[in-house]
Amino acid sequence: MKHGKKYRASLAKFDLSKKYPVAEACKMVGELKFASFDETVEAHVCLSLGKGQSVRDTLVFPNQFKGEKKVLVFCRDDKVKEALDAGAAYAGSQEYIDKVKDGWLDFDVAVATPDMMKDVGRLGMVLGRKGLMPNPKTGTVTNDITKAIAELKKGRTEYRTDKNGVVHIAVGKSSMDAAKVAENVVVLLSEIKRKKPADAKAGFIQNVSISSTMSPGVWVDFKEGE
Repeated sequence: MKHGKKYRASLAKFDLSKKYPVAEACKMVGELKFASFDETVEAHVCLSLGKGQSVRDTLVFPNQFKGEKKVLVFCRDDKVKEALDAGAAYAGSQEYIDKVKDGWLDFDVAVATPDMMKDVGRLGMVLGRKGLMPNPKTGTVTNDITKAIAELKKGRTEYRTDKNGVVHIAVGKSSMDAAKVAENVVVLLSEIKRKKPADAKAGFIQNVSISSTMSPGVWVDFKEGE
Protein backbone atom coordinates (compact mmCIF):
# COMPACT_ATOMS: atom_id res chain seq x y z
CA MET A 1 0.00 0.00 0.00
CA LYS A 2 1.33 3.43 -0.95
CA HIS A 3 1.31 5.94 1.90
CA GLY A 4 1.27 9.73 1.79
CA LYS A 5 4.06 12.13 2.74
CA LYS A 6 2.69 12.83 6.24
CA TYR A 7 2.44 9.13 7.01
CA ARG A 8 6.00 8.50 5.79
CA ALA A 9 7.22 11.45 7.86
CA SER A 10 5.64 9.95 10.99
CA LEU A 11 7.46 6.67 10.35
CA ALA A 12 10.77 8.49 10.66
CA LYS A 13 9.94 9.61 14.21
CA PHE A 14 10.37 6.23 15.88
CA ASP A 15 12.11 2.86 15.56
CA LEU A 16 9.78 0.44 13.79
CA SER A 17 11.66 -2.58 15.14
CA LYS A 18 11.55 -1.51 18.80
CA LYS A 19 8.93 -2.34 21.42
CA TYR A 20 8.07 0.58 23.69
CA PRO A 21 6.68 0.58 27.24
CA VAL A 22 2.91 1.10 27.32
CA ALA A 23 3.07 4.71 28.55
CA GLU A 24 5.75 5.68 26.05
CA ALA A 25 3.93 4.00 23.15
CA CYS A 26 0.70 5.84 23.95
CA LYS A 27 2.51 9.17 24.21
CA MET A 28 4.23 8.50 20.89
CA VAL A 29 1.00 7.66 19.08
CA GLY A 30 -0.46 10.97 20.25
CA GLU A 31 2.56 12.79 18.88
CA LEU A 32 2.31 10.99 15.53
CA LYS A 33 -1.15 12.44 14.88
CA PHE A 34 -1.38 14.40 11.66
CA ALA A 35 -5.08 14.29 10.70
CA SER A 36 -7.27 17.35 11.25
CA PHE A 37 -9.90 15.39 13.22
CA ASP A 38 -9.71 13.79 16.67
CA GLU A 39 -8.35 10.37 15.74
CA THR A 40 -9.36 7.20 17.57
CA VAL A 41 -6.52 5.31 19.25
CA GLU A 42 -6.75 1.54 18.82
CA ALA A 43 -4.97 -1.42 20.38
CA HIS A 44 -4.31 -4.56 18.36
CA VAL A 45 -3.59 -7.64 20.46
CA CYS A 46 -2.49 -10.84 18.70
CA LEU A 47 -3.18 -14.00 20.72
CA SER A 48 -1.94 -17.57 20.45
CA LEU A 49 -5.09 -19.68 20.34
CA GLY A 50 -5.77 -23.30 19.53
CA LYS A 51 -8.19 -24.51 16.89
CA GLY A 52 -11.72 -23.42 17.71
CA GLN A 53 -10.60 -21.18 20.59
CA SER A 54 -11.63 -17.56 20.90
CA VAL A 55 -11.62 -14.83 23.50
CA ARG A 56 -14.67 -12.68 24.08
CA ASP A 57 -15.90 -10.60 26.99
CA THR A 58 -16.74 -7.06 28.05
CA LEU A 59 -14.91 -4.46 30.12
CA VAL A 60 -15.35 -0.93 31.41
CA PHE A 61 -12.37 1.31 30.71
CA PRO A 62 -11.34 3.57 33.61
CA ASN A 63 -11.15 6.55 31.25
CA GLN A 64 -14.13 6.99 28.95
CA PHE A 65 -13.90 8.55 25.50
CA LYS A 66 -17.10 7.62 23.69
CA GLY A 67 -20.44 9.37 23.67
CA GLU A 68 -23.33 7.90 25.60
CA LYS A 69 -24.74 4.78 23.98
CA LYS A 70 -28.32 4.65 22.72
CA VAL A 71 -29.79 1.44 24.19
CA LEU A 72 -32.70 -0.59 22.82
CA VAL A 73 -34.28 -3.12 25.21
CA PHE A 74 -36.37 -5.99 23.87
CA CYS A 75 -38.76 -6.80 26.70
CA ARG A 76 -42.39 -7.51 27.59
CA ASP A 77 -44.74 -4.71 28.60
CA ASP A 78 -44.16 -5.23 32.34
CA LYS A 79 -40.44 -4.37 31.91
CA VAL A 80 -40.80 -1.35 29.64
CA LYS A 81 -41.06 1.26 32.41
CA GLU A 82 -38.05 -0.21 34.26
CA ALA A 83 -35.98 -0.07 31.05
CA LEU A 84 -36.92 3.52 30.23
CA ASP A 85 -36.41 4.66 33.83
CA ALA A 86 -32.94 3.06 33.77
CA GLY A 87 -31.99 5.13 30.72
CA ALA A 88 -32.90 3.03 27.69
CA ALA A 89 -33.71 5.06 24.60
CA TYR A 90 -36.28 2.50 23.45
CA ALA A 91 -38.02 -0.47 25.07
CA GLY A 92 -40.69 -2.84 23.86
CA SER A 93 -41.32 -6.12 22.12
CA GLN A 94 -42.98 -6.87 18.80
CA GLU A 95 -43.11 -3.28 17.61
CA TYR A 96 -39.30 -2.99 17.78
CA ILE A 97 -38.76 -6.44 16.31
CA ASP A 98 -40.86 -5.33 13.33
CA LYS A 99 -38.95 -2.03 13.05
CA VAL A 100 -35.59 -3.83 13.00
CA LYS A 101 -36.90 -6.29 10.38
CA ASP A 102 -37.73 -3.25 8.23
CA GLY A 103 -34.16 -1.95 8.55
CA TRP A 104 -34.40 0.42 11.52
CA LEU A 105 -31.12 0.48 13.47
CA ASP A 106 -31.16 3.77 15.35
CA PHE A 107 -29.42 2.39 18.44
CA ASP A 108 -25.89 1.47 19.53
CA VAL A 109 -26.53 -1.63 21.62
CA ALA A 110 -29.42 -4.03 22.17
CA VAL A 111 -30.41 -5.71 25.43
CA ALA A 112 -33.02 -8.45 25.71
CA THR A 113 -34.73 -10.33 28.51
CA PRO A 114 -34.36 -14.14 28.17
CA ASP A 115 -38.05 -14.61 27.37
CA MET A 116 -37.63 -12.40 24.28
CA MET A 117 -34.71 -14.25 22.73
CA LYS A 118 -36.84 -16.73 20.79
CA ASP A 119 -38.27 -13.81 18.81
CA VAL A 120 -35.15 -11.63 18.82
CA GLY A 121 -33.11 -14.58 17.54
CA ARG A 122 -35.00 -14.35 14.26
CA LEU A 123 -33.31 -10.99 13.69
CA GLY A 124 -29.92 -12.69 13.43
CA MET A 125 -29.40 -11.78 9.79
CA VAL A 126 -29.82 -8.10 10.67
CA LEU A 127 -28.41 -7.76 14.17
CA GLY A 128 -25.68 -10.37 13.77
CA ARG A 129 -24.07 -8.63 10.80
CA LYS A 130 -23.94 -5.37 12.76
CA GLY A 131 -22.65 -6.97 15.97
CA LEU A 132 -25.84 -5.94 17.77
CA MET A 133 -27.31 -9.32 18.69
CA PRO A 134 -27.90 -9.61 22.47
CA ASN A 135 -25.69 -12.29 24.01
CA PRO A 136 -25.63 -13.68 27.57
CA LYS A 137 -21.81 -13.83 27.41
CA THR A 138 -21.68 -10.06 27.14
CA GLY A 139 -24.39 -9.40 29.71
CA THR A 140 -26.93 -8.19 27.17
CA VAL A 141 -29.37 -11.05 27.72
CA THR A 142 -30.59 -10.62 31.27
CA ASN A 143 -33.57 -10.06 33.52
CA ASP A 144 -31.62 -7.42 35.43
CA ILE A 145 -32.23 -4.67 32.90
CA THR A 146 -31.34 -1.84 35.27
CA LYS A 147 -27.88 -3.24 35.98
CA ALA A 148 -27.18 -3.96 32.32
CA ILE A 149 -28.13 -0.45 31.22
CA ALA A 150 -26.13 1.14 34.06
CA GLU A 151 -22.99 -0.73 32.98
CA LEU A 152 -23.53 0.16 29.33
CA LYS A 153 -23.96 3.82 30.28
CA LYS A 154 -20.65 3.66 32.12
CA GLY A 155 -19.04 2.59 28.87
CA ARG A 156 -19.01 -1.20 29.01
CA THR A 157 -17.34 -2.33 25.79
CA GLU A 158 -17.18 -5.72 24.14
CA TYR A 159 -13.91 -7.13 22.86
CA ARG A 160 -13.44 -10.30 20.86
CA THR A 161 -10.88 -12.03 18.68
CA ASP A 162 -11.32 -11.99 14.93
CA LYS A 163 -10.80 -15.08 12.76
CA ASN A 164 -7.03 -14.59 13.00
CA GLY A 165 -7.00 -14.45 16.80
CA VAL A 166 -6.51 -10.69 17.01
CA VAL A 167 -8.42 -8.29 19.27
CA HIS A 168 -8.93 -4.87 17.66
CA ILE A 169 -10.43 -2.32 20.04
CA ALA A 170 -10.56 1.44 20.52
CA VAL A 171 -8.80 2.52 23.72
CA GLY A 172 -8.99 6.31 23.51
CA LYS A 173 -8.80 9.44 21.39
CA SER A 174 -5.71 11.32 20.24
CA SER A 175 -6.91 14.36 22.19
CA MET A 176 -6.83 12.44 25.48
CA ASP A 177 -3.99 12.61 27.97
CA ALA A 178 -1.56 9.84 27.01
CA ALA A 179 -1.45 8.56 30.60
CA LYS A 180 -5.21 7.93 30.49
CA VAL A 181 -4.92 6.04 27.20
CA ALA A 182 -2.09 3.98 28.70
CA GLU A 183 -4.25 3.16 31.73
CA ASN A 184 -6.96 1.88 29.39
CA VAL A 185 -4.42 -0.29 27.55
CA VAL A 186 -3.15 -1.82 30.80
CA VAL A 187 -6.72 -2.65 31.86
CA LEU A 188 -7.41 -4.21 28.45
CA LEU A 189 -4.33 -6.45 28.60
CA SER A 190 -5.17 -7.47 32.15
CA GLU A 191 -8.71 -8.43 31.12
CA ILE A 192 -7.49 -10.39 28.09
CA LYS A 193 -4.99 -12.32 30.23
CA ARG A 194 -7.79 -13.08 32.66
CA LYS A 195 -9.71 -14.76 29.80
CA LYS A 196 -6.79 -16.97 28.79
CA PRO A 197 -8.14 -20.46 27.97
CA ALA A 198 -7.01 -23.09 30.50
CA ASP A 199 -5.26 -25.12 27.82
CA ALA A 200 -3.72 -22.16 25.98
CA LYS A 201 -0.03 -22.50 25.17
CA ALA A 202 2.76 -20.37 26.62
CA GLY A 203 3.08 -16.97 25.02
CA PHE A 204 -0.68 -16.39 25.02
CA ILE A 205 -0.24 -12.74 24.09
CA GLN A 206 2.07 -12.77 21.09
CA ASN A 207 2.32 -9.08 20.29
CA VAL A 208 0.58 -5.77 20.88
CA SER A 209 0.57 -2.60 18.82
CA ILE A 210 -1.12 0.78 19.21
CA SER A 211 -2.07 3.18 16.44
CA SER A 212 -4.42 6.05 15.78
CA THR A 213 -6.82 6.21 12.84
CA MET A 214 -4.20 7.54 10.44
CA SER A 215 -0.87 6.81 12.14
CA PRO A 216 1.45 3.82 11.78
CA GLY A 217 1.40 1.24 14.55
CA VAL A 218 3.82 1.34 17.45
CA TRP A 219 4.89 -1.98 18.97
CA VAL A 220 4.25 -2.31 22.70
CA ASP A 221 6.40 -4.05 25.29
CA PHE A 222 3.29 -5.52 26.86
CA LYS A 223 5.23 -7.49 29.50
CA GLU A 224 6.23 -4.12 30.94
CA GLY A 225 2.60 -3.68 31.99
CA GLU A 226 2.35 -7.05 33.75
